[in-house]
Amino acid sequence: MYNGFSTVAAVIPGVFVADPHSNAQSIKDVVAQAAKNGAEIIVTPELSITGYSCQDLFNNDFLLHEAENALDDLLTFSLSIRSIIIVGMPIDVCGSLVNAAVVIQKGNILGVVAKSFLPNYGEFYEKRWFTSILDINETTITLCMQKVTVTPRPQIFQTPDGLRFGIEICEDVWAPVPPSCHLALAGADIIFNLSASDELVGKHQYLRDLIRMHSARLICGYVYASAGYGESTQDVVYGGKLFVAENGHFENIGQRFSMQPQVCMGQIDIETLRHERRANSTFSCSRKDMDAIVVNTDYTSFEESIDIIRNVNSTPFIPSSDRMNDTCAEILSIQALGLVKRLQHTHCKNAVIGISGGLDSTLALLVVVKAFDMLNIDRKGIIGVTMPGFGTSGRTYNNAISLMKFLGITILEIPIGDSVKQHFHDIGHDINIHDVTYENSQARERTQILMDLSNKYNGMVIGTGDLSELALGWCTYNGDHMSMYAVNAGVPKTLVRYLVKHAAHNYVDEESKAVLLDIVDTPISPELIPADSDGNITQKTEDLVGPYELHDFFLYHFMRHGMTPQRILMLAMKAFDFDRATIVYWLKVFCRRFFNQQFKRSCLPDGPKVGSVSLSPRGDWRMPSDASSMAWLKYMETETK
Repeated sequence: MYNGFSTVAAVIPGVFVADPHSNAQSIKDVVAQAAKNGAEIIVTPELSITGYSCQDLFNNDFLLHEAENALDDLLTFSLSIRSIIIVGMPIDVCGSLVNAAVVIQKGNILGVVAKSFLPNYGEFYEKRWFTSILDINETTITLCMQKVTVTPRPQIFQTPDGLRFGIEICEDVWAPVPPSCHLALAGADIIFNLSASDELVGKHQYLRDLIRMHSARLICGYVYASAGYGESTQDVVYGGKLFVAENGHFENIGQRFSMQPQVCMGQIDIETLRHERRANSTFSCSRKDMDAIVVNTDYTSFEESIDIIRNVNSTPFIPSSDRMNDTCAEILSIQALGLVKRLQHTHCKNAVIGISGGLDSTLALLVVVKAFDMLNIDRKGIIGVTMPGFGTSGRTYNNAISLMKFLGITILEIPIGDSVKQHFHDIGHDINIHDVTYENSQARERTQILMDLSNKYNGMVIGTGDLSELALGWCTYNGDHMSMYAVNAGVPKTLVRYLVKHAAHNYVDEESKAVLLDIVDTPISPELIPADSDGNITQKTEDLVGPYELHDFFLYHFMRHGMTPQRILMLAMKAFDFDRATIVYWLKVFCRRFFNQQFKRSCLPDGPKVGSVSLSPRGDWRMPSDASSMAWLKYMETETK
């Protein structure tokens, strides 16, 4: 395990039915390839030393003798590599034959795990040859001149760096309560499955879903290797299936129906899995009375840095392209339904919302329109207020007016210039000094107008700020920070653009679509500093606070997975083209702002949660407003030296 990641491999060697020595050589070939690529633990298919389809030959003493000799050959081979190898073979246990997984490393047999559930239906008649480990008392046998305990008790194998893994065999995972449930609750981070699953129409997809959801339920890594080309095709075909799954998704999948040996590599994020388990009270309270025999290994971790071979998504908040439309529609429905309930509860027929012509207020307006339509309330009850100030550009102003017009809401235009100038005079501020007072005075003036209008129209002020702004504190306290219901509070900045684009293509007419797409292309800005001589935006948010794609990446892994700065930095280096110094700089900005701006999040208005990350002080994130970021920043300082 390196920096919280364990590199694993599921392999399919060439198979020669009932020829253990040829199978041993095939196993050595694929294992050597996987070990060369950094695999720490390598799993082969069920009964890989003999082949799964030997049938009554399993009762032949010579085959069992040759299988043990082949295992001895693999033990000698294992001296040349650091990896832990899991191979399948039949083993005689005091006169009963078990279908077993043998765990070997550096010439030693670390343990034997035998199959619990034996299929005895269809084309599978394992009970004809094998005995379930559940029907055998714990005993010690001699295998390849080594003493080995064979037991029905759960076994967990543990490496010196703390990685814990368990093993089950094929049919075990199909049982109502698989052995892996006990193993995971007893602390196993990864489950390895040696299998021989035949090919039937529809079975493959079912198995994929089973393994994916099983890894999610157990919050574990699940590595699966099933018999492939070379097994007997007398009655069934073994197409070869390889899966590396982690907590509900696949890190890698092998090629089915291949005639060649295969190596399927993957990396399991052990630290994230453990964080998820700690955070999941249901998982924690299920662990009572779950224990297992712990078998220690002497696996030597790779001291040198390893490459991250797993895919690192640079936009973790963005749904995959094949689910984009459905997910965007779902998010908009969640936002709108939350507002619908609030409007009904307050008997409110009007909503007041500030429209700047930017992304956030546009998304919020689309949500309000959807909510009014769901309630069958006249859109004229939506009071859209544009409040041009010192930094408002012609582009955003025109887009704000056009959008409100096309959506059929009530339009109010209230310039704030004179009011803010009077305020500057009252507090003695020089209008030529464009500092935080200059900027925040405008934001608070706009909020005051919206609040007063809500009283006038007996309406509700709808907040427009998004999740990313809340994380960074990029909002004016008691300005745009405040509202009566914040519909965007659970939506990160990187996702806002996709939601607006989705609405443009699915919910509005062509005129509105053109305006929405132009808003999508407009630079993100609070527009609190005067535009240039040509009327162009001069104050671009990402120039000041940093790229939102980075900050959303930091936010996701900090919040969702509780990651250390070291791991966030390592993943960001893999996910982005930014150089290390740039990522470190903005990560320091994120850490400093996230901690220092908690006081703004401690008094947030209500708003709907839409994803797995939320900053609501009443739900997902409870943090003292005076928590220190010093430890995080000190670590980041070391990265710049």
